[in-house]
Formats: sequence, structure tokens, C-alpha cells
Amino acid sequence: MVFMFEFLRNEAKFIQDFIAKVSNKLGVAQLNISEDLFGMDSRLEKLNVCVCASSLDHVHFIGICGLGGIGKTTLAKAYYDWTSSQFEGCSFLTNIREVCEKKENGLVYLQNLLLSDILNGLPTEVRDIHKGMDMIRSKLCHKKVLVVLDDVDKLDQLKALAGKNNWFGSGSRIIVTTRDESLLLSTYIECRIYRVEELSYSEGLRLFSHKAFKSTHPSKQYEKLSKQVIAFADGLPLALEVLGSFLCGKSVNQWESALDRLKEYPNKEITKVLQISFDGLEEIEKSIFQDIACFFNGFEKDNIIQIMDSCGFFPEIGIRVLIDKSLLHVDNDNKVRMHDLLQEMGKEIVRAKSRNEPGRCSRIWNYDDLCHVLEHNTGTKVEAIVCCFLEPKKLVCDFEAFSNMKKLRLLILQNLVLEMRDGPTLNIEHLSKELRFLRWHEFPAKYLPSNFQRGGLVELKLWLSKHVWNNAIK
Repeated sequence: MVFMFEFLRNEAKFIQDFIAKVSNKLGVAQLNISEDLFGMDSRLEKLNVCVCASSLDHVHFIGICGLGGIGKTTLAKAYYDWTSSQFEGCSFLTNIREVCEKKENGLVYLQNLLLSDILNGLPTEVRDIHKGMDMIRSKLCHKKVLVVLDDVDKLDQLKALAGKNNWFGSGSRIIVTTRDESLLLSTYIECRIYRVEELSYSEGLRLFSHKAFKSTHPSKQYEKLSKQVIAFADGLPLALEVLGSFLCGKSVNQWESALDRLKEYPNKEITKVLQISFDGLEEIEKSIFQDIACFFNGFEKDNIIQIMDSCGFFPEIGIRVLIDKSLLHVDNDNKVRMHDLLQEMGKEIVRAKSRNEPGRCSRIWNYDDLCHVLEHNTGTKVEAIVCCFLEPKKLVCDFEAFSNMKKLRLLILQNLVLEMRDGPTLNIEHLSKELRFLRWHEFPAKYLPSNFQRGGLVELKLWLSKHVWNNAIK
């Protein structure tokens, strides 16, 4: 008899789970997506698979991760609107990072809001964080709830609002949107992660056209320019929306002018959102990010680690932090990559220090800037120079031009044909004592010190190795 009861209970449980999952699947197909949320239906379905991957009886934590402007909040809101009717109580706490930054006792305010939402507006009396944690646990532990914690950027926010699974009743779902995946993994024993993907070309075209032309496709005369905008945005919904709204109603000439300007001056509205993640980094992680943005986007990870390690940047942990914060990713070929707009943001942060004098900027990657610095013997603020070109370019300088670069730690030059003024041969005194990594391809032997003319490049490497830490000349 006991066996039969257990069998029937398990069968009922199986049927219940099966019906719930099928209902969710059907719900995605029946969901009425807003006309301007292009690509949302497929992303909702993928998120739902992530949510329903385990038994519906357990409390589950789900992270929606990705870089700023990718659509994390939009996706969470769509999922919340779609499934909220399945729960006893729901709460969508938006802009948690901003609330905590701008509001005194922001976490206490959010705890009160969470309790009020789920308890149908009943007044709460949370006065401190620990009291709030106790109240959330005691009042919600038997309720099946849906909670969305939007834009979390600190560990204490998770601990104060959804610290453990026993705070909530069976079947509850806690969804967290964040740029920093490591927060979730360090807080919850089990947490499923959904990484939001960039829009495909067709999805991006429809979203941009909706904003720019109030249609699903551009008019004939704007087709080529629209393709340029979509390539620039690289699947980032925020960029497509901002640029589409900005270009709406403008002439072809104005579009061309705007696109030319974007190459030198990124849109402030887009940059402001992207830079939030950068501003939250430690200084050493900012340096790694800027080096990769200016020089090494698309390089092999091992090569970047070698260079960054030489500079004393502890790249293994630094790159991991940048990946967790959705600022980098490593592809299947072990190459480190960042979104094109993040790269432009990183370069703009460097350029903004001094647009008229590149020698006052920390990094040089542009040929004209390098020539200017060497010709005018500036470079007092330069920390790194990496100039690598596919076709040979002429470089006219004398070695004394390096003498003002007291902060130079990194120097990589490739495909630069060196033509010397009437100056001295290379002297170690011209190089910064801070220099940690040097790679100068095809350095002409005639400019070596006289006692190294015979040995050429191999002996130059040996000579510099006595003075330059962890150098590599190939």
C-alpha cells in the first residue's frame, strides 16, 4: 500500500512538472512581444529553458549576464510580465546599483519595497539591513515568489535581498541581472547563468529601422549608410536604439557627417552606459583593459599574458575579472576579444586626456601620433607604444626622442622602416628605466652600438636583456 501511494505521488509529480514545462513552452509561442523588442522571443525561450532545467519544486537562482546595453533588464522585464501570474507574489527591483549609490540606506529601502510588493502593499517596518534580512526570510519562506534583482553590482546587495534559498518558498525563482557573473557564483551554491547574446544582423536591422524610419527596413537611399551603422553597433541594442533615434529624419549628408564624427567622438549616451563597468575596476584592471582596447583586441591570450605579466599586471586574475564583468571574452581559438564599442570606449578614455598632444596620452597606437611624438620629442606621459602595420611605413627619428619617455614600460614596433636623422646609435640611456617589454621587429643592425654590429638582432636582444626586464625581440 505504501509502495502504491509513493508510486502515485511520484507519477503525479512527474505529470505536474511536465504540464508546467509544456505550458511554459507554449507560453513563449503565444507571448505578445512588443513590436520594438526584436529578437526577444528567441531569447525568452532560451531563458525559459535555463529556468526550467531543474525541478520546479526547488528555489532557483538565475543570472542574466552581459555587457551594458545588451538588453538584460529588457529581457528580465519581459520574462517577469510573462510568468508573474504563476507565483503567489512578485517583485521587480529595478536599478539596484543606482538606488544604492544615490539613496541613503538604499538597501533598507529596497528590502521594504520587496516585502511590500510581495505582501500586497502591507506596511513593513524594516529599519536596518539585518532586520530586513530576518523579515524577508520569516515572511517569504513559505511563499512561491518571483523576484527580479535588476543591475546588481555588489555582493552586499545580493546578501541583503536574496541571501539564501531557504528565504523563499518552494518553486520560487530569483532572477538577477548583472554585468559581473562572479557575484552570483560567489553567493549561491547553484546558480544558472544565461548570457545575453548580441542581436543578429537581421534583428539589428529591424530594430534600427524601427527607430530611424518607423519601419522594418531602411529606404533605398539609406541602405548603405544603415549597414555602416549596424556594423558600428555590432549587435548592441542600446547603440542601435540611440543611433536610430538620433538619425531619424536627418538627410543623407547629415548621416555621413554623423558617421564620420562617431569614428573620432563616440556617442556620449552609449559610452556613459558602457563606462559604468570600467569605472568600477581596480586601477591595475583598468590598465589591462586599456592595453587590450588600444593594442591587443583579437590577440592570443597566452601572448597577452606574457606581455602583461612583464608589466607586472598579474594578468591571469586581471583578465578573469574582466571576463566576469562582461568586458572581455575568449573565443574558441583562445583569442581575447572585446565588443567593438568597448574597444572604442577604451581608446576614447585614452584620447580624452589630450586630443591635441598625443605625447600627453598614456598610449600610442596610431602611426601619425607616433611620428608626431618622435618628431617633436614629446611623450612625457606615454606608458606604452604598440604600432604594428600590415604594410611597411617609414619612421624618421633619432633615439634621443625616446629620452623624454620616462614612463615607457612597453614598446612594440613592427613594419616600421627606420630612417635616422643625424643622431647617435641606440644607447640604453635613451630608454626608460620603467621599460619592461621590448619587441622591435627588423631593427636595422647599422644602428646598433659598434661593438654589436656583428651579432645583429640576437646580440641586441642579449644586450638589452641586461637592462630591460622580460624583453622579447623577434
